Amino acid sequence: MQYKTVALTFFSLTLLFAGCSRENSSTNEEIRLVADTTTTGVDSTSSIVLSASTLMTYPNEVLLTGLKDQRLVTIYRKVQDANKNLIEEYAGNSSSYYYGDETRSHYSFFMPGINLQLGYNLVNIAHYNFKTEKTKMLFERPALIRSIYYPSFEQDSLNKKPINRNYFFVSVYNEDTNLDTLLNKGDLRRFFMFNADASEQKLMIPADYSVVRSQYDSANDVMYIFARHDANNDGRSQPTEPLHVFWISLANPGEGTRLY
Repeated sequence: MQYKTVALTFFSLTLLFAGCSRENSSTNEEIRLVADTTTTGVDSTSSIVLSASTLMTYPNEVLLTGLKDQRLVTIYRKVQDANKNLIEEYAGNSSSYYYGDETRSHYSFFMPGINLQLGYNLVNIAHYNFKTEKTKMLFERPALIRSIYYPSFEQDSLNKKPINRNYFFVSVYNEDTNLDTLLNKGDLRRFFMFNADASEQKLMIPADYSVVRSQYDSANDVMYIFARHDANNDGRSQPTEPLHVFWISLANPGEGTRLY
């Protein structure tokens, strides 16, 4: 299968999923946090947790990865319809087309050996291991996952040589960095790597950055990550703050190296 190099952008609230527009979605894509009043000896305003009563979830799809013993289950948030009833709003399958080109209907790889699943109200990913028959969540608490990159199920190649990946990347809002008691796009977006069995998690871009977009370099098999530095430490990403570029090797991923 041939691979086309494309410019990648992580985030869009108006993406179409299988032709379904999100512009008129019945809920804002955010998670409201509440003070934890159950912890003895801790100021309730200093400990913030998810409000379970307002966050109901459901599994939407099993992602088939190129690691036969590892499968991922997308966990979405239920939303309210016009009558305030909780529904399982169809989230669609974005792994069948390039990001930024939602009109494609044929199968294509996102980057060599890597598929992409986009998120809208995607609040967690369940990892299942067939060898141990155990399931674990990638994140301890629900978060807002923008994208997950995973090994392609079908064999792919790079420069006419078979290529296989054995890790997962996740772009996510997982912390209320601006302290407004909401988890949403106003917070810093982080970029994590998980190893094949999800036993290890690594932050790939420094915590005081918010990832913006990425680009693939086929000659070096690296991923460039554009990230905005939270220079004033207010937990927000602002256009006036500097945009830097990091690179991550896809052959041997490690923490991003800044090149600009």
